[in-house]
Amino acid sequence: MTDDPAPPLRQTQRSLPIALLRARETVMGPIREMLAASGVNEQKWRVLRVLDERGPLPLTELAQAAVLLLPSLTRIIRAMADEGLVTRATPDADRRKAVVTITAAGGRVIRDHAEASRAVFARLATAYGPEKLETLLDLLDDLQRVEMAKQASAQTLTKG
Repeated sequence: MTDDPAPPLRQTQRSLPIALLRARETVMGPIREMLAASGVNEQKWRVLRVLDERGPLPLTELAQAAVLLLPSLTRIIRAMADEGLVTRATPDADRRKAVVTITAAGGRVIRDHAEASRAVFARLATAYGPEKLETLLDLLDDLQRVEMAKQASAQTLTKG
């Protein structure tokens, strides 16, 4: 038992993980509403967006680009293939690899939501400020690079 009082509210108010979760909900709430009628959830939306932008990708690259764990992505791709949104093929050159491609139906989902998606982010940019939004994106990229450098350093140490 401790005599220490509970930490003040401002500590959790300024907690980076909590702040990031709040910011995520600010951004994703309107996206979820936009997608609600389509039957495509936010994970499928990310997969479709990445494939539409980058073209066919191996599962491991797609998982990284769509920010999904590989086991989750595998399950999601199976469902998306059943829905006709993507195809999954194994190249003859490397039977261990699976490459995912967006279908015409998947592209239609992107096109059907393109205007609404742009409107969501235009409202956010207007309310937050385009310069601040660009700065935020730059800072988040920097934060991700710090973690990636840390992971690369740890891998080098374990191999050495």
